[in-house]
Amino acid sequence: MRSSATALILALTFSCSNPTVPATSTQPAELADKPRVIFPDGYVVRVELVADDEARAKGLMFRDHLRDGTGMLFLFPATGEYPFWMKNTLIPLDMIWIDEQRRIVHVKTDVPPCQADPCPSYAPGVPARYILEVSAGVARQHQLGPGNVLRFENVEGVVVR
Repeated sequence: MRSSATALILALTFSCSNPTVPATSTQPAELADKPRVIFPDGYVVRVELVADDEARAKGLMFRDHLRDGTGMLFLFPATGEYPFWMKNTLIPLDMIWIDEQRRIVHVKTDVPPCQADPCPSYAPGVPARYILEVSAGVARQHQLGPGNVLRFENVEGVVVR
């Protein structure tokens, strides 16, 4: 009798669960349609998209922190060699250059804030189409390097100028 009752409870428990939400999901439903980059190890970075010259010039300037699991994804209209600098950027960052196939082509880790003009420029030495900026240490923590492929979600349809 006890095993029948246990089987019934288990059957009811599994039949009432929501099959569309994975049991291991930690992504809140309100973030499901937001732009994000997913690392090879499954780590999710919610990103602000930067798709025009004015926004690219400002980047993460004047921000005093970057929340865990967030970053900025710079989109360019064409593949090219895009150097970055840290003028007026107050927090150390990792910069990740990515090609059209969303493969990492260069990583610059632990880039410090610029302390005085002129600020150094960080060039990848290789062509890229996207640059992802995340908090310093994230690239190393997730073992990112050239050749890793990232997945972009909810970035299609963005007009890049």
